[in-house]
Amino acid sequence: MKKLLREVWREWLKPLALFLLVMTPLRSAVVDWNWVPSGSMKPTILEGDLVLVNKLAYDLKVPFTTLHLARWADPARGDIAVFYSPQGGTRLVKRVIGLPGDTIQLRDEVLYVNGLPQRYSLRDSQPFLRDVFEDRHPIVAVEHLGTCDHYVMALPGRLAMRSFGPDLVPAGHYFMMGDSRDNSADSRYFGMVPRDQIVGRAGAVLASFDTSRYLLPRVTRWAHSLKLPSPEAATSGN
Repeated sequence: MKKLLREVWREWLKPLALFLLVMTPLRSAVVDWNWVPSGSMKPTILEGDLVLVNKLAYDLKVPFTTLHLARWADPARGDIAVFYSPQGGTRLVKRVIGLPGDTIQLRDEVLYVNGLPQRYSLRDSQPFLRDVFEDRHPIVAVEHLGTCDHYVMALPGRLAMRSFGPDLVPAGHYFMMGDSRDNSADSRYFGMVPRDQIVGRAGAVLASFDTSRYLLPRVTRWAHSLKLPSPEAATSGN
């Protein structure tokens, strides 16, 4: 019996322990992944996407904490950030809209940054209908947010906060919004996000599983960049 236990320890438990000893701090401080259960970032990110999180994008933290050891960058407007919600501490994925000192306003779905309306280019919604199963009549556009072009989506059939502000973003805080503007609990509801609660930046989809089809893999989204694709490649596919 002792011999069997030693073999189990040597062949299975010891390698597993070493793997966890290395990977757990690595995932905490360097690179991580985030399962997305909601559609608040559609059409950029879908329910069932597993997104890669670069925890070294802005700073280096003490593993398992939000304490900073070093800081070399701050979130930029248009980044997709992973952070802890000011309400309840849930880890969320949203887009950085407002920087410290910005004034943010929404008027009938049009975003204003420091008093300037952002430009929009409408897109055909047909390529997105397969994945927007909660509303069959979305309005899809490209929002030209400074130097960052990205998709946004409106759901006219829903009750939503389509106007708010103007709100001033205080020092050390950021204003976050979902790309699915009518289906996102974001800074319009829970307020500004402190800098030290931002975990990292999401840049790609590692893997994707269709939550409406028994977790059927969306193979075409695996290793998929979150940057805006060309209109011809805008379909998310399954």
